[in-house]
Amino acid sequence: MLERIREGAQGPWAMGILVLVILSFVFAGVGSYINSSSPGAAANVNGEEIGIDELERAYQNERSRMESQFGDAFATLASDTAYLQNFRQGILDRLINEKLLDQAAKEIGLRVSDDQIKLAIVGMQEFQVDGKFDNDRYLALLRQAGFQTNNFRDYMRVDMVRRQLSQSLIGTEFGLVGESKTAHLLQQQTRDIRYLNIPAVKFIEQVNISDDEILDYYQSNISQFDTEQKVSLSYVELVLEDLLPSIEVNEDELTQYYQQNLIDYRTDEERKTAHILFESAEEDEKIATKAEDVLAKIQAGEEFSKLAKTFSSDTFSAENGGDLGWFGRGIMDPVFEDSAFALTYKGEVSGVVKSEFGYHIIKLTDIKPEQVNSFENVKEEIAIKVKTSKAEDRFYELSQRISEVAFEVPDNLDEVADVAGKSIITTGLFSRVNAPEGVSNLNVLNSAFSSELIEDAVNSEVFELNSNHIMVVRVSKHEPERTKSIDEVKEQIQQILTAQSAQQLSRDWAFELKTALSDGEDVNAKLSTLEINWEEKQGVTRNDADLSQNILDALFKLSVADTSVVDLVTGDISLVQLTQVNSAADADAQQLISLQSRLASSKSQISYGAVIESLKAQADIEIFQ
Repeated sequence: MLERIREGAQGPWAMGILVLVILSFVFAGVGSYINSSSPGAAANVNGEEIGIDELERAYQNERSRMESQFGDAFATLASDTAYLQNFRQGILDRLINEKLLDQAAKEIGLRVSDDQIKLAIVGMQEFQVDGKFDNDRYLALLRQAGFQTNNFRDYMRVDMVRRQLSQSLIGTEFGLVGESKTAHLLQQQTRDIRYLNIPAVKFIEQVNISDDEILDYYQSNISQFDTEQKVSLSYVELVLEDLLPSIEVNEDELTQYYQQNLIDYRTDEERKTAHILFESAEEDEKIATKAEDVLAKIQAGEEFSKLAKTFSSDTFSAENGGDLGWFGRGIMDPVFEDSAFALTYKGEVSGVVKSEFGYHIIKLTDIKPEQVNSFENVKEEIAIKVKTSKAEDRFYELSQRISEVAFEVPDNLDEVADVAGKSIITTGLFSRVNAPEGVSNLNVLNSAFSSELIEDAVNSEVFELNSNHIMVVRVSKHEPERTKSIDEVKEQIQQILTAQSAQQLSRDWAFELKTALSDGEDVNAKLSTLEINWEEKQGVTRNDADLSQNILDALFKLSVADTSVVDLVTGDISLVQLTQVNSAADADAQQLISLQSRLASSKSQISYGAVIESLKAQADIEIFQ
C-alpha cells in the first residue's frame, strides 16, 4: 500500500490540488501556528504532542470559517454546547489524523524539494497580478497571514509532503464502466409499494406495568439515572482589546518606531526579464553550442522576442517573447537569479547561463528599484502597532498583578476584577460535556472540576486562553454526581415501559398479519378492528421524502410480493409489501462519466479512511481530558 501511495503522490494533478488546499489554510490564519508556544498538550501521537494552543487556534479558525460560510445557520448550531463539544472533538481528530499522515510520509521517505516549493509559490494565483507572479502581493499576503517568507516555506514543505500522501489516495482510485452501469440501474430503480402504519397507541390499553417491572428496569439500567457532576463558575477575563481605548501615543514614539523598523517599509529591488531556455538537465556541449549560436544572432541585432518564440524550450514564456515578469531575490534558480541581477541596464543581454533547468540567455527588460514608503503614508498603520505594543506591555503587567492577587486573596475574585477593571461573570450550573463557550477551554475545565477548586474553594491560576487573552476562575456552586432515587424516575420509567410494551404488541400483531398474508388469508376484517387501511405508492425512489428511511431500507431489500415488519422511529410499526420493481433506463454517456467520477471519489474516501484507521490501530495515541 505504501509503495502505491509513494507512486501516486508524484503526479501533477495531485500537486495542483494541494496548492489550492494549502492556500485555503494559509489565508484562514494558519500562519499563527508558526512559532507558537503551547502551554500544554491536548493529545500525544506516537510521542509527538498536539498542543492545546494549536487545538484552540485550529478550533477558532474553523469556527470563523463556518460562521463566514453559513452565517446564522451555524450560529444556531453553535448555541448548542453539546454540538460545540463534538465540533471541537472533530477538530482534534483532524489534527491527530494530520499528525499520523506526517509521520507516515516521513516513514516512507516522501519529501518536497526547494524547487517544488518555489514553483508552487510562483504558480499560486493568489500571488499573481494579471496572470503573473507579483512579489509585492506575495509579501503583503504573507504579512497579512502572519508569515515570514522562511516560515511560509517551512509550512509549505510540511503541508505539501502531507498532501502527497493524502492526494495519492485520491488520485489513484477509479470507477469501471461496467460497475457504473450497474450502479446507475440500481440507483435509478423504483418500486411500487403498499404498506400499513400500525400505531402503538392502539395497544396501550392492553398494557399494565407493575411496580416490580419498574423496579427491575430501574436496577438493570441504574446508570441511566446517574447525574453528572456540575459546577457554576465565576470568572474574570481580560483581553488585549479591553486596554486599547485607554492607550495614547505621541508623534515621537511613531517616528522612533518608523526609524527602527525601516526595513518593513522598504520594498526590495525587483527585476523584469525575458529568457530563452535550451532545456538540459546535464552539461551538454551540443545544446550549449546551439545557445551560443542564438546569442550571436541577438548580438547581431535580431529581435530577442522572435528568437524566444522560435528556440525557447519554455513554451509558456516563449509565447510572450520569453517574458518572465517581475521577481525579487529568493524566487528563481540561484544561478539564473544572480545573472539576472548582474545585468545593469534595460535591454542588456547576458551570456549563456547554465542552471539546473538548462542553458539560458537572459534579457533585462525593466528594473523596479528599491522603494521606501514615507512616514506619512504609514503613520496610521504605525500608530496602531505602537498602540498595540504599549497595550501588550500593559497587558503583561496586569497579567502578573492578577496572578499575584488571585493567589494572595484566594477566597474571592473581587480584587482580581478591580485590577483587571472588569466585572465578575457567573455561569449557570453545567457538566463537563456541556460547558458554556466562554469557559470551554480544556485547561479551564480540568481546573474547574478539580478537587482543589471544588473542595478548597480557591481561585484558579491564570489561564492563557489565547495570545493576549487570560482568565481566572473559581467554583461558585457545586452539585456532585449522584443516582436519582426510584421515586424521582418512577413516572419516567413507567412511560418508557408502556411505550416499549405497546410497540411490542403492535409488532406481534404485524407479524401475525404477515403470516396470514403468506397463507393467502383475507386480512381485511383484522385491519378493520384497528381501523387501519393499506396505503399504496408507486415509483418509490431510494430517497423518497414521503416515507420513513426505515421503510425505504426494508423496501429495497424485498423481493416482489414479500413483506417486512419495520420499526419506525415514532415508536409505531409498519408492515411493508413490495408489489412491483420498475427497471431504470440505461445511463447515457454523460451520466456514466459522472458516475465513474463519483465511484472513484467514494473509493478514495474509503481508502483514505482505511489508511487513517490502519495508522491509528498501530499508533500510540493519548488524548488528555
